[in-house]
Amino acid sequence: MSLPTTTDAAFARDVLAAETPVLVDFTADWCPPCTMIKPVLERIATEEAGRLRVVTLDVDENPEVTRRYGVLGMPTLGLFIGGELVTTLVGARPQAAVLKALEPYLPVSAR
Repeated sequence: MSLPTTTDAAFARDVLAAETPVLVDFTADWCPPCTMIKPVLERIATEEAGRLRVVTLDVDENPEVTRRYGVLGMPTLGLFIGGELVTTLVGARPQAAVLKALEPYLPVSAR
């Protein structure tokens, strides 16, 4: 599975106007930890598809959004709900740690 991408031009539509929570992976091709967390994010996107959407944003190609949210280190994961950034995680983490950090913000699972 490949995660969908967003851009400076599409960010408002893809993330800020989304009806479900969106986890944005601020990433860069040259970043080894970004490569490490990619399969974790792909699993989360699949397993949490009803509660959460995951998209990537290349920081080198999209400096406007990167600057707007003060992203300095990669990977940075930003959770957006209702157009607002509600929490940020910096650095590669295991799936359980990412989900534990996001859980308080996500709608209750229907499982």
